[in-house]
Amino acid sequence: MKRIYRSQTDKKIAGIFGGIAEVYNLDPSLVRLLAVFVGIASGIFPLIITYVVAWIIMPKGPTTVDLSRSPG
Repeated sequence: MKRIYRSQTDKKIAGIFGGIAEVYNLDPSLVRLLAVFVGIASGIFPLIITYVVAWIIMPKGPTTVDLSRSPG
């Protein structure tokens, strides 16, 4: 099972979306853009609350990404 963590290498504020992108092998910009669209569609306040809660409960990830390891 994959563990979600906050990215230490690809972060703008807290590394939430960068960490999600690293775990699922997605483009971090795409994850951030999707979050903006969800925030606009559902209201910005729920997105901010979710982001702050994730910032508090998600652990920090590794400082370097080991690209030699295969996912899984």
